Formats: sequence, structure tokens, C-alpha cells
Amino acid sequence: MITPKVYTVSQINSHVSNLIASDPALQVVFVEGELSNVNINSKSGHMYFSLKDNKSVIRAVMFAWSVRNLKFRPEDGMKVIMRAQVTVYEPGGQYQLRVEDMQPDGVGVLAMRLEQLKKKLSAEGLFANEHKKPIPAIPSTVGVITSPTGAAVRDIIDIIGRRYPAVNIVLAPVLVQGEGAPEQLIKAVRRFSESKGADVIIIGRGGGSMEDLWAFNDEGLARAIYDCEIPVISAVGHETDVTICDFVSDLRAPTPSAAAELAVPNMADLLYTVDNLHKRCRTSLNNRLDMFDRQFERYVKLSEAYSPIKIYDKQLQTVNNLADHAKAAVDSRLSVKASLAQELTSKLEALNPLAVLNRGFSFITNNGKPATSVDDVMAGDTVDIRFKDGTVKAEIL
Repeated sequence: MITPKVYTVSQINSHVSNLIASDPALQVVFVEGELSNVNINSKSGHMYFSLKDNKSVIRAVMFAWSVRNLKFRPEDGMKVIMRAQVTVYEPGGQYQLRVEDMQPDGVGVLAMRLEQLKKKLSAEGLFANEHKKPIPAIPSTVGVITSPTGAAVRDIIDIIGRRYPAVNIVLAPVLVQGEGAPEQLIKAVRRFSESKGADVIIIGRGGGSMEDLWAFNDEGLARAIYDCEIPVISAVGHETDVTICDFVSDLRAPTPSAAAELAVPNMADLLYTVDNLHKRCRTSLNNRLDMFDRQFERYVKLSEAYSPIKIYDKQLQTVNNLADHAKAAVDSRLSVKASLAQELTSKLEALNPLAVLNRGFSFITNNGKPATSVDDVMAGDTVDIRFKDGTVKAEIL
């Protein structure tokens, strides 16, 4: 009877590990599946997860140096294709995939990176409308950040020159794709912001593939535009092209040509507006002057009606009229009284005993008493005989 060999757990796991490690077909495998239970260790940086399909699940690990080279952030539910090696984790007795590289399955890596960065920056508030700065209505200087040799810069300069030739254009020539492009774009934005070298900035380029436009999806550029103190108009590619730069800028233009039209007003429209405002101001001014004239005339009439001099003259006229009436009344009374006095005087004159003296008569008084009879005098009396023109004394014999 043969005694069976007894293995330890470690020996079994080690044997299986050696078998798998010695199988060339398992050294480099490409596996597709759906990510699950993704966990990136905050200290080591290693990523642990499961890869599954509709029937099975396999454990996987991706070490930190490989995780750092990823162009996207793996998330649960994401379908991926990965390059890996099948290995055995001997302490746990489990076989697993040791992943060296990973790519999204079904969508491009760049599209996935774009979507993830968009979610991240949106969550931080970089795309919020309350942070958007208004574009000045009439800028004096427009900054342009683009390639100095592309068609975009020519279109921008031509349209701005045609629409509003009074504006200054400051060009910041930069690379718009390839290595070093994001750094040059960031420096140009910060230079304008720090120097206050423009009233509004146009940043962009002509159309191209997602790879060609990728410099405008740079996170550092997005933060530089967000921090820029000058309003920024994004003009990247064609109308259907969308970049992070479009979301974070203060205004998005579908093309560089459209950005030029949005950055400056149309001189003809301004002249028309100024002329129209001039006419309206002149009409309004004339209406106001007419109103003031009417008010002035009304106030003149009111001032004349309530003038102290006018009131004084009217009162004076009233007093003069009263005086005239009083004088006429007095004169009338005096005339009546004078006539009455004349009448009484005539009567008195008629009864005046002296009046008869004028007719040749005389008046004799004896001791101041009238002598109207011979009995009123005696021989030897001295009497006064009054004539019309004087008095004489006479002795009665």
C-alpha cells in the first residue's frame, strides 16, 4: 500500500502559482469586463477591484506605478479592456489578475477623461453661472490667445477690424496643440489677467479632432480661466466641438469668427444708435423747453395776478374811488347846507333891523334900549342914533 503524500496549504498554493506562472498563455492576457468594488488605497496608491461579466467574477490588482499612468479614473460599472498577467495570491489561495494597463471599452480614453474632468470641475463650481463675468459692451482692447499662423487669428483680426476698427488687438501667440500647448495657454491667460492688458480675451483655435483640441481640456487651463480677472470668450473648433474651456469661460462662441463678433460691437450699429439717441435727446429737450415756456407764461400770469404792486394799485384805485365818492358826497351835502344857509341868511337879512338903515332909516337907543315911541325919551336925554354907516349922539330938547 502506497502512503499518499501530504501537502501543506502553502505547498498547494505555491504549486498552483508555479503552474500558472509557467503557462505562457497566462503571462500576457487581454481581458474585458465590468469594474466592480473599485478601491484605491490612500496610502499605497494600489488599486483593488473585481472584473466581472454576466457569469463570472475575478479579483484584480493594479499597483500604484501603473495607476499613476492611467489617463482616466476607473469607476464601478465602467466597461474596460485591460492588459494583465494571471497570478496567484498565495496567502489567500486566490488567483487574480495583476493589471498593467487599462483602457475604457466602447468609448475613447480621451472622451472618458473629458467626461470625468467635466464632472469634477462642475462639482467644484467652476462652471456656475454666478461666476461668469459680463462681456464689456465697448472694449478698448481685445486680447487674442491663439496660434499666430492659423486661420482662426486671421478671421478674428479681419472681423474685429471690419466691425470696430477703433479697438486695439493684442495677440498672445501660443501653441494650440501638442506637447507644451497647455502650459503656453495657461501662461498667456495669466499674463493678461495680471497685467490687465485687455478688456476681454478670446482664446481658441480652428477645428480638429479631439486629440487636436485636447490642450483646451487641460485642468490647469480651466483653473487659470476661472481665476482670470478679465472676461474670457472661448472659441475652440467648430460649433459641434465642446471642450472644458467652453464650460469654464464667461462666454462660449461656436467659432473664432463668432467670437470676434461677440467681443466687439458693430460700428455701424453704434453710429445708428448714437444718431437715434441724438434725435431723441433733441426731441425730448425741445419738448422740455416748450413745457418750461408754458410754465413760465403761466407763472408770469400768476405773478401779475398776485403781484403786490398790482394789488396795491387796485387797492389804491379803490381808495381813490372811495375818496372821490366821499368828496362828491361831502360837496353835495355842503351845497345843500350852503343853499339852506343862504336861504336862512336871506330870511335873517330880511328880518335884520339894521337892514332898514340902508334904506335911509335910523335906529335910536336910549341907554341901550330901543326908543320906539316918544314916550321912551324925555327932554334932556342923550340918545344914540345909529345910521347905516355909523352912530351919533343927540340930546333931546
